[in-house]
Amino acid sequence: MSYFLVAVSNRENLDLCLRYGLAGFTSSASGLWTYLDIREGDFVSFLYGARVFNLYEVVTKTCYLNAQDLPPWPSVTFEPSGRTYYFPFRAQLRPIRTFDERLVRMEFAYVGENLLLRGGYRKTHFQADQTTLQAVSEMGTLAEQECESLDLGGAATFTPLLTSEKSQAKEPEVYLFKELFLQAIVRSYVSRGKNLSTLLVGTGLADHKVDDLEVLSEKAFPEGHVDLLVKEATPKGVSKKVVIEVKRRAARKADVDQLTSYRTTLGSECAGTVLLASVASPKVRQYADGAGVLVRDFTLSFPERPAAFEDLLMQFGIS
Repeated sequence: MSYFLVAVSNRENLDLCLRYGLAGFTSSASGLWTYLDIREGDFVSFLYGARVFNLYEVVTKTCYLNAQDLPPWPSVTFEPSGRTYYFPFRAQLRPIRTFDERLVRMEFAYVGENLLLRGGYRKTHFQADQTTLQAVSEMGTLAEQECESLDLGGAATFTPLLTSEKSQAKEPEVYLFKELFLQAIVRSYVSRGKNLSTLLVGTGLADHKVDDLEVLSEKAFPEGHVDLLVKEATPKGVSKKVVIEVKRRAARKADVDQLTSYRTTLGSECAGTVLLASVASPKVRQYADGAGVLVRDFTLSFPERPAAFEDLLMQFGIS
C-alpha cells in the first residue's frame, strides 16, 4: 500500500472531508490523475494550511455523473484560469487515527521538501514514503467515531475513459491522454514485483527483494521533478535510490542530461538512472550509455475508442 497527502483548497472543503470521511477530486485532468494514482487499500491524510489532518484507509472509489449537483462540496473556481470545477471523483475513507499536526514536523520532511522545491502546493496530492506512514501511524489517537454518512440518492456512476484523440475528449467522462496519466500507468505497472525486477536489471537495486522496495511518484529536486523514484522502503544507514524519467515522446539527449543531474544531486546513494520512453534513436542510446543512463522502451496501444485506465494498463509493457 501507499500513503498520500491530499491537498484541500479551502477550510470549508476540509471540514466536509473530515465530517464525511470522504476525499473528492476535481473534474480537471489533475483530479482524475489523483483518483487513478490513489488505490483502494492505500492510506491518506488531508493537507491544508501547512497542517496535516488525520489518517484514513481508502475503502472504495466512485465516479459520479452530474456531480456538480451532488453534496457535499460546492464547485470551486481557480485563479488565474477562471475555470470552475466540481468533484465527480471520490474516495470513501475509513478513519484510522485522529490528529492535527504541523507539516514542518521532521516526520513530514519527505513531503515538506517537495513543497518547498515546488514553491507551494501546485499539486492535488503528494505521495509520502513508508517511513512517513510509520511515523503517522503513531501520531494522535485512534479514531473512535465513525464519519457521518452522506445520502446521494442513488446518483448515477460512470467509469472515466482516456483517449489519444482530442476530438473524442468530453470531460469528465473522457479525457485526452496526458503524461500525467502515463506516469500513473507506469507506477502501477512497476509496483508489481516481477515488472519492477525486470526494470531494475542493470541498476544497483537489481539484487534487492522487491518487497523491500517502494515506488514513489514525482519527487522534487532542485534541478526538476523526477517522475518516479524507487527506493529502499526501510533504509538502514544508506538509502539507495533509482531515478526513473518517463517520456511519452522520443527520448532526447537533454533527458539524459537531466538524469545525470539528478544522479549528481543524490551522490553515492543513487543506484541507477532509467530513461523510459516510447522510442530512442541509436544516437541517444549511445549517448545515454556513455553517461551511464539505462534506456528502456515502453509500448502502449490505444484502441480506436476511448478506454478505461485498467484496460490501458493491460496494454502497457516495458522492454
